[in-house]
Amino acid sequence: MMDTKLDLINIDKLAHLSIKRGVALKKGQNLLITAPLESIPLVRKICEHAYKEGAGIVTPLFTDSNITLSRFKYAHDESFDKAASWLYNGMAESFDNNTARMAIAGDDPMLLADMDPDKVSRANKANALAYKPARERITEFKINWNIISWPGTAWSKRVFPELEKDEAVKKLGDAIFHASRILSDDPVKEWDNHNKNLREKTNWLNSMNFQSLHYSGPGTSLEVGLAQDHEWMGGASESQNGIICNPNIPSEEVFTTPHALNVKGTVCSTKPLSYQGTLIQDIAVEFKEGKIVNASASKGESVLHKVLDSDEGSRRLGEVALVPHSSPISQLGITFYNTLFDENAASHIALGQCYSKCFKSKKNLSKEEIKSRGGNSSMIHIDWMIGSDKIDVLGKDQNGNMIPIFKQGEWCN
Repeated sequence: MMDTKLDLINIDKLAHLSIKRGVALKKGQNLLITAPLESIPLVRKICEHAYKEGAGIVTPLFTDSNITLSRFKYAHDESFDKAASWLYNGMAESFDNNTARMAIAGDDPMLLADMDPDKVSRANKANALAYKPARERITEFKINWNIISWPGTAWSKRVFPELEKDEAVKKLGDAIFHASRILSDDPVKEWDNHNKNLREKTNWLNSMNFQSLHYSGPGTSLEVGLAQDHEWMGGASESQNGIICNPNIPSEEVFTTPHALNVKGTVCSTKPLSYQGTLIQDIAVEFKEGKIVNASASKGESVLHKVLDSDEGSRRLGEVALVPHSSPISQLGITFYNTLFDENAASHIALGQCYSKCFKSKKNLSKEEIKSRGGNSSMIHIDWMIGSDKIDVLGKDQNGNMIPIFKQGEWCN
């Protein structure tokens, strides 16, 4: 195990926050954790705080990068069309029985960069299909869930290659703690205030009930229609089991469901996308009638095209999110190669599955009802960043008026 040089007080604060405001665990509720083996100092603290909060059973499931690599180096070819469906079916069953979900990110985002891309693509597709029962419970907010991060050694070196291992881990750890807003004396209160600020933004956007968003800037002229009865969300959200949780720590975004058939124009990425071991840079796409009809990238283009061909919904949008350029993560000036952080540094869009929670007035919408309102369905959900200090965003209201939302990457209201 890694002899962590991280501040133990901050590890404890992050663990406490993840239980109190992240997953918002309730007395008697079970908790399922997935985590890299390196993060065990954090997992131990999470379990401690979970049981203090009255958890039923806490079950951690660990992954290890070396074991993952051994499969791609030595496994028989047929292995790459298989996935542990039994595990994901069990996870789905646990969610149906009100088990809370926590994920800890921390592995090297480029772990599989040197592996056979065909094997990586096949394994990813098999895993996405097998994971669908569990993923649907999460995207539909059936249960309370949360994602936080740990500065794994390989990830830290990826972000800070010029530093020695221990220095890189400490620097990334400090960045995670800062971005997660746990450096104050009372992180729980800090997040209560942060959630209040985000709620003010979502309340305004919901009151405006925009028909569409219009993005303009270098390489970007994009119109995104919004789904019928869409609802903006951000920060703390109520899951279908009635528990208010913060799914993402950190989180600086407000987001909603676009209309899968009503997107047109061109848009360019403003930050690189790290996807399953491949860095995809300078993405440029064209939408017609909601569907990507042209796509290019200066690096990782073949992987991008494979992603777009994942299924019928993978060329359409499932999420649109607004993040000010002045967000704490953006101001760090770090490319994390991790979507949880990089998406909270800039406004972004997501290809694939929509969040069925982002609709007004009715819970438990059927798949047919979601589709009829414009929500997208797919086995993937991949965020990539399109915001910067050079991007303006206008909203078209129900009377056709164009209302400024962002000017040069900052809120207008």
